[in-house]
Amino acid sequence: MAKKKLFNRIKVVLAEKSKTNLWLSEKLKVSKTTVSRWCTNEMQPSVEGLFLIAKALNVDVRELLISNKAKD
Repeated sequence: MAKKKLFNRIKVVLAEKSKTNLWLSEKLKVSKTTVSRWCTNEMQPSVEGLFLIAKALNVDVRELLISNKAKD
């Protein structure tokens, strides 16, 4: 089974901010399942959605993304 690539840090930032998936789902008016799927990388939010998530969490949108560049 191939390892899933990680493209976002939504789950990590939620934990850092002491927020839950339920809190984010209510804040963005999306289902808990949608937020869960974002956090487990089963699904990615749209670009617009990513900006809404960043605003709700009061972080720069770049904090929700992991660079795919090789580390030096």
